[in-house]
Amino acid sequence: MAARTPRVTDWRLVVQSRLSRVRADLAALGPPDPLDQEGQRWREVAEVEAAVVEDMITREEPRRRAVASWWSGWHIERAWRSLHEAEIATVAAGSGFLGRLPGLKARVAENLDEDDPRRVALEEMRPGEYPLPIERELVVDALRASFDKSDFAHAGSRALRNKLIATSVVLFLVNTLLGVIGLVKPGLVPMCVGSERLPTVCPAGKVAGGADVWLVQVLGAFGAVLSAVVLLLRRRPSLSPYVMVGYQALIKVLLGAALAVVGILALGAGVTTGLIGVASQAALLLWAVILGYGQQVATRLLDSYTDRVMDQARPLPKLESPR
Repeated sequence: MAARTPRVTDWRLVVQSRLSRVRADLAALGPPDPLDQEGQRWREVAEVEAAVVEDMITREEPRRRAVASWWSGWHIERAWRSLHEAEIATVAAGSGFLGRLPGLKARVAENLDEDDPRRVALEEMRPGEYPLPIERELVVDALRASFDKSDFAHAGSRALRNKLIATSVVLFLVNTLLGVIGLVKPGLVPMCVGSERLPTVCPAGKVAGGADVWLVQVLGAFGAVLSAVVLLLRRRPSLSPYVMVGYQALIKVLLGAALAVVGILALGAGVTTGLIGVASQAALLLWAVILGYGQQVATRLLDSYTDRVMDQARPLPKLESPR
């Protein structure tokens, strides 16, 4: 039976590459030492976890469960957790850590605080200072703590992604409802602006029409697209299993459309009387674009928070190969 080919996605490429290195490291260990039964058990654990990883990255979910699987992200996080366990078991299967210590210390230092006792114990360990079983326990404990922090970050980024999706759905429904109301009953959501000194102007003509709300939303979304382009340009490349930039941009566009409607309502209500005067249809449409771009003020905090979450959830570097 032909081997299954994993679907090509960024996170699968990273996991597949590191899985290949795990298997190469296991092969480099050579034949098992009959006197080191614990090392043999760790080798078996590494092989079992590697098989789980292979299953996760080649698994084809039934269509009826594909959406639920994508929403929960269980196969992604199971693949990463099993990969981490396989890497830990591969390290522990060796008979010494002299060649690995620099890489192990650097790896642990990325996620654990300086005063973390597991990090301190690893950094103070000298090869041969303790019996091999104790050295193994020190290394395994420190690595597990470091990998656990990364795995929890993956779960946090998935939760954030799902919140962004839910928020996008709500904004889409609100915008659609406003557009339909404006289309069915023109003027119920008043988009026309006027004052005692200036004539009344409407987005789609001289009088209120069914296209007013839709036109304001489209121009507000256009203004938000401009800020989304800035987001895309400054976004750093990431191989995290969860990519947020598309959902962030979608929220900006939908929120820009909604804020444009709210802003035009505020202009029509006279909230800005004496400060802003809308003398023409072109000026009104321009304000819809500006108000749509103004969502950047509201979404900047979201962008900063997302950046922090994604920095914590970045894929972890490969442990050094044995020497």
